[in-house]
This record gives sequence, C-alpha cells and structure tokens, in this order.
Amino acid sequence: MDRIVQMRAFARVVETGSFTKAADSMDLPKASLTRLVQALEARLRVQLLTRTTRKVSVTQDGAAYYERTMALLSELEAIDQGMLHDQSKPRGRLRVDVTTLTGSRVLIPALADFHDRYPDIQIALGVSDRAIDLLVDNVDFVLRVGAVQDAGLVARRVGQIQFCTCAAPAYLQKHGTPLAPQDLDQEPHQAVGYFSSRTGRVFPFVFHRGDERVEIEGRRRLDVNDSNAYVAAGLAGLGVVQLARYAVQDQLDSGELVPLFPEWHHNAVPVYLVYSPNRYVSARMRVFIEWVAETLAKKGLGPD
Repeated sequence: MDRIVQMRAFARVVETGSFTKAADSMDLPKASLTRLVQALEARLRVQLLTRTTRKVSVTQDGAAYYERTMALLSELEAIDQGMLHDQSKPRGRLRVDVTTLTGSRVLIPALADFHDRYPDIQIALGVSDRAIDLLVDNVDFVLRVGAVQDAGLVARRVGQIQFCTCAAPAYLQKHGTPLAPQDLDQEPHQAVGYFSSRTGRVFPFVFHRGDERVEIEGRRRLDVNDSNAYVAAGLAGLGVVQLARYAVQDQLDSGELVPLFPEWHHNAVPVYLVYSPNRYVSARMRVFIEWVAETLAKKGLGPD
C-alpha cells in the first residue's frame, strides 16, 4: 500500500509540476507528500525529480518511471472497477468542469435523470467560464466549446452550438438597427465584447455569407468574461451581442432580444468532452460522457 501511495504522490507532482499543487489535489500536507516522494526515491535508489526554488523537473529516470507508473496505476484502477463494483451499476466520484451556460441551462436541469439512472455516482461540478488545467486541478474531464488547442488531450465531440447576433429593443430604439456587420464598427453602434479569462483576448464577432467570412471587433464600452453576465448585458440594452442561440431562445421568442443580419449566418461551434490520455476511463466516466451527448442531442445541440 505504501508503494502505491508513493507512486501516486510522485505521479501527481509530475502532472501538476509542483509539490504544493500535488499535495492540494491529494488533500495531503505538503510535508507528507514530500516524504512520500523522498521515500520512493530512497527505495529505488535513483533521483526522479530535480527541485529548485522555482520549479520541479523530471529526470530522465523519472520520466521513464512515470510512464510505467501510470500504466500500472491505470491497470489497478481498472481492476478495482471490475472487481469491486458491478459494471452495470457504476459508482464513485466524478470531478467535472463545464461552461456557465451549458452547466446552468442544459446539464443541471437534466441531472435528476442522471441521478435516477446512476444513484451511486457523485458529481463535483465546477461551473465557470475560466480555463481549467485538467492535471493541476485534478479534473476527470472538462466540457469545452470550440477547437481544443492541446493536442496532448483526448477530445470526444459530443455536440455543437449555433450562435446568433442580437440586441434588445431598447438598444435598437436608441441607436437604430445595424444593417450590416460592418456597421458595428461605426457610430452610433456599440457591441458588448466577451473576453477570455485566461488570455484577456476579446473574441471577435464572426459572420458567414456564402464563401464570405467577416470578423468584426465592434465599438465597445463593455467587455465581460462570464456568459450569464454577457446575456444580462444584451438584455440591458448595453450593446449588440453574439452568443449561443439556445441560451436566449426564450428571449428571442418573446421579443426581449431581436435577431440581426438575416442575410448572414454563424457556423456551428463544436462541443468536446476533454480528458487526459493518462486517465483511466472508468465506467462512471463512460456513462457520464454518453449521458452528456444524449442530453445535448435532446436540446437540439447534438454533433450532427
């Protein structure tokens, strides 16, 4: 047992790049985790990690040991899943992170169905628009909208989102109705920007018409980095917004928001469940992935 704990402690240091973050993810004091790694190195009689005041690096021996360690730990988890639990009744805890709108508008309202099917699975659901580091935050998987930039991660496409550009009647009464996307760069119009919480970059408005593609920055007095705040800004008449249609379909139907630029469209944006290739895909993970795909499809957000 001590050997397994030592191996898990070492693996978490490698994955997070920090003794402090590894200790937090394992809910251990940093001193205890450090002793586990030191005991492992003493038993193996080899240095696995090099430590400086600024960072932790993996030695050549450590990299080779980590690769074999992950294979063994994954196999142990697979054995536990197969021997301790009936595969028709998956159980355990899942740590998942999803975007604000998808979490609050799609998944959480449907979670009672998941709990009815799998009453022995506990879910820790992080709901935010901030970027999540799968390894540092010890997350089983995250739901991401748009292309996955990290080629080292496994991405399962589970849906797609249609976007629309719209504004509140109060905004249109005050500023007039823009007739073309380029009008958003001109007075008197205003756009509300959405910026990445990780990079600070404001995402441009994107429009398509036939083979034509246009990106618009827009004249802006307000940028936000939360989806619910973005919807609220549009409803408050603070400017033109471009956002997921499903999030404001009720407001579009009621006239609280008015769609713009009928001659232009927005290409669908894919939705992925992303996880680390080193993480064993347990029965509870598999059923949750399938349920998310099914739930998105029921909402008209399926991948096809």
